Amino acid sequence: MKFDHIIIRYGEISTKKRNRKGFVDKMKAHIRWSLKDIEGVVLTANRERMYVLLNGVDHKPVIERLKGIFGIQSLSPAIKIERDLEVMKTAALYYLNHTLEEVGTFKITTKRADKDFPYNTDEINRALGGHLLRNTEDLKVDVKNPDLNLLVEVRREAVYLTGEIIQGAGGLPFGSSGKAMLMLSGGIDSPVAGFLSMKRGLDVEAIHFYSPPFTSERSRQKVIDLAGKLAEINGSMKVHIVPFTEIQLLIQKQIPENYSMTTTRRLMMRVADQIREKEEAMALITGESLGQVASQTMSSMYAINEVTNTPILRPLITMDKTEIIKIARELDTFEISNLPYEDCCTVFTPASPKTKPKREKVNYYESFVDFESLIAKAVSDTEVLTVTPGQTFDKEEAMEDLF
Repeated sequence: MKFDHIIIRYGEISTKKRNRKGFVDKMKAHIRWSLKDIEGVVLTANRERMYVLLNGVDHKPVIERLKGIFGIQSLSPAIKIERDLEVMKTAALYYLNHTLEEVGTFKITTKRADKDFPYNTDEINRALGGHLLRNTEDLKVDVKNPDLNLLVEVRREAVYLTGEIIQGAGGLPFGSSGKAMLMLSGGIDSPVAGFLSMKRGLDVEAIHFYSPPFTSERSRQKVIDLAGKLAEINGSMKVHIVPFTEIQLLIQKQIPENYSMTTTRRLMMRVADQIREKEEAMALITGESLGQVASQTMSSMYAINEVTNTPILRPLITMDKTEIIKIARELDTFEISNLPYEDCCTVFTPASPKTKPKREKVNYYESFVDFESLIAKAVSDTEVLTVTPGQTFDKEEAMEDLF
């Protein structure tokens, strides 16, 4: 006996109305991509649920892949069996013994759609429940809050067993909310912002500002490795690597030191916005958390936002650092982000950056400098890479390079 199909529940997608089909189609395409190398599985869907027909394939590796797909609220392995009480007993015990989580308490819930079945609901509940208690140790009945609510549905053509509810990733299907550009540094925050944006259905491309020789090749590779982790969600991620040295040197030369960070962020936004326009994306994403550093105060963001009317998404804006780190650890990006290779923002950080910069002052300082030609050059010289999962960063080799 084996689990023969997996039930997929939509969650938030089920609240959609006329445009539900578009969301379902996006999720269906992502599921098919995720299972493409597992031969034999078949995906079917209706308005309320999807079903993966296993056709003899082990359900556990299939569920592990499905758990990470955005748009899936929950999953349940299920068994289709013949209409025979002894077979139902055997199947119930099999289900209990093959759940992914440990079960200490249970209940049986029977739905008898076929009223001609020779046993009524109470008789089925008692027969299956008694069989489980006789053939297991330390298992108890809990009708209010069981670890496993084994659902038995008796239909005219067969009996179906399900019950274990495995949490999915939630969110919205990848690509269902349009495209946005993630400003990806080598820090802890921006990869988490990218992940949370993808969870809300965004197709995300990354932009990284690179300032050699002040930032090393290792800092560049570090960002590629972070993009590789995000690429595990949908198979690849496009990364735009912007040469930013000339612009930063001009800022250091022409802008007062305490306003240099504000101007740097404004210039990054202007460059990123032009790349966004070329890529036909609709928003920029940053890893900013309110008040975390000088450039992330309300005054700073107010001054920085002035250079674009493109929506700037800040998924981490209300999060504490500990919350961000927790997600980074779950994503497996935390250790990569902690490698000691500075990005172009940190190497040029002024000693006393303005925490409450004024728009009129930063505009005044920038009015004496022609940045337009350098912005155009940075955009035209941007290197574009397509990063795939598995481009691991050799941490030991990286540490050796420090000495």
